[in-house]
Amino acid sequence: MDVAHFLFGIFGNASALFLFLAPLITFKRIFKNKSTEKFSGVPYVMTLLNNLLSAWYGLPFVSPHNILVTTINGTGAVIETIYVLIFIVFAPKKGKAKILGLFTLVLAVFSAVVFISLFALHGNSRKIFCGCAAAVFSILMYGSPLSIMRLVIKTKSVEFMPFFLSLFVFLCGTSWFVFGLLGRDPFVAVPNGVGSALGAMQLILYFIYRDRKDGSKNGTMEDEESNMEMGAAKPAQKGKQVPNNAGQEGHVST
Repeated sequence: MDVAHFLFGIFGNASALFLFLAPLITFKRIFKNKSTEKFSGVPYVMTLLNNLLSAWYGLPFVSPHNILVTTINGTGAVIETIYVLIFIVFAPKKGKAKILGLFTLVLAVFSAVVFISLFALHGNSRKIFCGCAAAVFSILMYGSPLSIMRLVIKTKSVEFMPFFLSLFVFLCGTSWFVFGLLGRDPFVAVPNGVGSALGAMQLILYFIYRDRKDGSKNGTMEDEESNMEMGAAKPAQKGKQVPNNAGQEGHVST
């Protein structure tokens, strides 16, 4: 069981890394246009908080045998921090202030969790406190694609729900769900079980509506590239291209 536990953790690391790197396409576009356009920076900031809390939870003195949770979420935290800083640089003044404020709040919340867990809690109580904090934000991150799923049902089109991204959400959630079960850790198993179920729902929707894509050919390659990450896309308006307004790559939680 220890070998299986380790292998599922490795596979979870690989699939999660794919999701964390998915927004590179969007940030290539941001660099090219020197503008964040209509993209939202909020998902990146919230994913950063999730990564920080999950990485902290995986440390040996908080929860034993979860170091693979720390490795991928520590990596994710670095990647998301870079995304947030880039977004702050290229966002308009109003958006810059909003994201900077959220970034400061995220650091404050994480610092509070670290301080409380180190100096006020010990042993199992520390694990429960940190695990609950990480699990709550993991579920929130996994729940973010609900808006795009609703759009798919409404428009009967999977135009804004890429297949491979949905597939990796499912694979990532399933891997960490099994990892949590094998490690008998509900704080890893439960939120990733939710992620696995939501990923499966996305795949089911894809196969239901895959042959009903919008017949419009007006979208540019940039539009297609921007949709490689998850989030809330707005319905198309006549004569207008549709940007993907929220990047939920990682929004992956372990």
